[in-house]
Amino acid sequence: MAASIASQGTEVRLAVFRLSRRLRLEKTDDELSDTQFGVLAVLNRHGAHTLSALADRERVTAPSMNRTVNYLEERGYLRRDADEEDRRRSNIVITEAGAAVVRETIAKRDAWLTSRIRRLPPQERAILIEAAEIIGRIAAE
Repeated sequence: MAASIASQGTEVRLAVFRLSRRLRLEKTDDELSDTQFGVLAVLNRHGAHTLSALADRERVTAPSMNRTVNYLEERGYLRRDADEEDRRRSNIVITEAGAAVVRETIAKRDAWLTSRIRRLPPQERAILIEAAEIIGRIAAE
């Protein structure tokens, strides 16, 4: 009997979740939480943000984001620069140390996944690439 669309969806969700959880274990700084790393990744990719813009982007409260930013600032991964237009506001900027953590973590995760993909037969690799494209489209909706 063919699996229902709902059960297929469950299987895909579980597989993506397990892979995501496994990839998150591959990081340069084991003391960083996923949320803290996510903030560094956002700043690395999209540039400086105000605290409120960063909180909105990450869908957390400003006080929660402030705690995250304080921790990352103490570790030397980011800094607060005064806004040139409004000196009461500050922009949160990733430092070279923070950018290095992001680069090294991404490289570590890519290396782990590449080593697993390399073990697959060519036909499974092709299926996986096709599935990645489909999952990307679904995620973009």
